[in-house]
Amino acid sequence: MLRNCLAEKGILKHVITIVTQVHVDFRNGSLKSPSKPVGPYYAEEEAERVAKEMGWTVGEIPGKGYRRLVPSPRPVEIVEKDDIKRLVDGGSIVIAAGGGGVPVLLNGNGGLTGIDGVIDKDLAAGVLARDIGADLLLIVTDVDRVHLNHGTPEEKEIETMDVSEASGYLEAGHFPSGSMGPKVEAAIQFLQSGGREVIITSIRLARKSLDGGAGTKIIP
Repeated sequence: MLRNCLAEKGILKHVITIVTQVHVDFRNGSLKSPSKPVGPYYAEEEAERVAKEMGWTVGEIPGKGYRRLVPSPRPVEIVEKDDIKRLVDGGSIVIAAGGGGVPVLLNGNGGLTGIDGVIDKDLAAGVLARDIGADLLLIVTDVDRVHLNHGTPEEKEIETMDVSEASGYLEAGHFPSGSMGPKVEAAIQFLQSGGREVIITSIRLARKSLDGGAGTKIIP
């Protein structure tokens, strides 16, 4: 438990977890194109039966079986953003947008309607940081720095890049959609919305990166 770990180090902070609703974009067609695998694996015959009974879309995961596919809509706004900001401003540590948050659409009555889907957690983090007026977005992943030509003899670490460079590398295909792509895209969107700095690094170097000694820094 985070609160207990902080207390052991003499840091007395309120830690609050919020089940976060995220208003998503339905206009780009993503809701009609399920692509994100969720839930258990099924054998082919069972997958066909479950899909028919439940009205699901299923897809094959090579070498593993079949899984349900759900949409992965783009996050637009954090519904609880004002509450989260008040808690942060009051000194609390807030855990929000876990797993990307709960995707919702605005309905005709001014309320919210939940939908089946999985929001990319990096994009959601960028929107959350923007919505609460954060200056810095720290994205923790499993590599120390972002790389160009990853996995090739020409692989090269990036220490610093600006939004223009990041956008160019993204368009050139250096950052795959299933790994580093959403992180860089979240960084670009956050900075274009007024953020001052994004750092992408590993958990072991997270603290060091804040002092400028590690990670990849992205600036406007």
